[in-house]
Amino acid sequence: MIAFFLIIVPLAAGLLSFFMKEEKAVKRFAFLASLASLAVSVLGLTTLNTDSYLTFSAPWMSSLGSSFSLKLDGMGQVLCLLTAVAYPLVLGGSWQASYKKPNQFFGLMLLAQAGLMGVFLASDALLFYFFWELALVPMYFLASQWGGERRISVTFKFFVYTFLGSVLMLIGILYIHSQTADHSFSLASFYKVQIPGRTQLWVFWLFFAAFAVKMPVFPFHTWQPETYEQAPTATTMILSGVMVKMGLLGLIRWLMPVLPIASYQWGDTVMIMAVIGIIYASLIAIRQDDLKRLIAYSSIAHLGLMCAAVFSENTSAAQGVMIQLFNHGVNIIGLWIIVEIIERRYGTRKISELGGLAQQAPVMATFFVIIALANIALPLTNGFAGEFLMFNGLLQAQSKFYLLFTVLAGLGIILAAVYTLNMIRKTFYGEAVSLKAPVTDLKLNEKLVLGVIVVIILWLGIHPQSLLGVTDSFAKDWVNKIDISYLFRK
Repeated sequence: MIAFFLIIVPLAAGLLSFFMKEEKAVKRFAFLASLASLAVSVLGLTTLNTDSYLTFSAPWMSSLGSSFSLKLDGMGQVLCLLTAVAYPLVLGGSWQASYKKPNQFFGLMLLAQAGLMGVFLASDALLFYFFWELALVPMYFLASQWGGERRISVTFKFFVYTFLGSVLMLIGILYIHSQTADHSFSLASFYKVQIPGRTQLWVFWLFFAAFAVKMPVFPFHTWQPETYEQAPTATTMILSGVMVKMGLLGLIRWLMPVLPIASYQWGDTVMIMAVIGIIYASLIAIRQDDLKRLIAYSSIAHLGLMCAAVFSENTSAAQGVMIQLFNHGVNIIGLWIIVEIIERRYGTRKISELGGLAQQAPVMATFFVIIALANIALPLTNGFAGEFLMFNGLLQAQSKFYLLFTVLAGLGIILAAVYTLNMIRKTFYGEAVSLKAPVTDLKLNEKLVLGVIVVIILWLGIHPQSLLGVTDSFAKDWVNKIDISYLFRK
């Protein structure tokens, strides 16, 4: 029942929000609903962490071989926890922000949460596709109605990219469904299906295109920087902190175990794309003057490393990716919260128009430095363990180019340090510049939210086993599912 309540709580709260009129009331209601989802997620990790509570199944479209089946496995627990943690942080961190038609804004935000939870929980392919689309629709309206000046054209591009990818994935789902022995959409049936190697080679791209757009991976990334820039910051936080993880979940749960031969044969191609994306995005980030665009390109580089690690196809890489899914989400949301505060107060997010903020806002500067350094995986921060495991996995990759991929991906760490330290120096240190409003330090709610993020960063940096223990059995089982070494035995 935990799996069911993770969806129904934000879904019901989102629908109720549309009937509320006063902004303060709907804001408080949305925040309380997000705390309720967090409580349910924590229960699923602790006292109710048993199969009877973590799975749910009900009749849905039986004539098509589809059921409303949910399962909270190791990766699902991490991603549902990320979603549940992200929403209170986002809503609390942007508490001072005001929105026109707030009931619709917060209603759509909560509906997007329900869709995300469904994607992370679905163990039926048709249900997975349903939630995949459900998560997209609210984000489209949030970005197009509450975004910046170019929101319409940018959001249309975002919608076209993701919709075309979704159509290709639906074709792939229907094809694999037709090949199952029991004509079922269940994940178990998809894992059992035997598809010839040559057929797998083209079916692979039907799924990969959808997942690559969502992450995004080079060259499917072009919608992302402009969408992050134009969307309202609260929406951008969810897009970059949580929604991009849908693509990696798709690779891990729905693509590679179902099409292991194609995943192995296309592995080098995907890793080349990912590594190019790491270096390309990092170089572009160095040249950015807009804080939003810099963080957007930084996210492309981080997701590129995770994608490359997934195709290393070993336990170390899988473990690293799964804990980094959580860590990246927390860190990037922390950066967005501070950027949103700066833009709302001072009317700019251009690095060239900022400087010396640490002199009058030392608490903000301290939080920003800690979160930014965690984002580049400084030791004793949450990002370190994940990146270490991913690079260890890259060095064990089955590809004959594994050393080249590792070295090129490693350049991303150096470039990340360059643009991150440069951003910190130019924004918070150096000579103070005159701004439209007096520089003030963080308010109480902002200190609380950023304080929670810093505690998570330091706790998982010192004790990463908190997450590794959740994903350990899943990672080992996943590597066994994608293992095709038996094909090479005589």
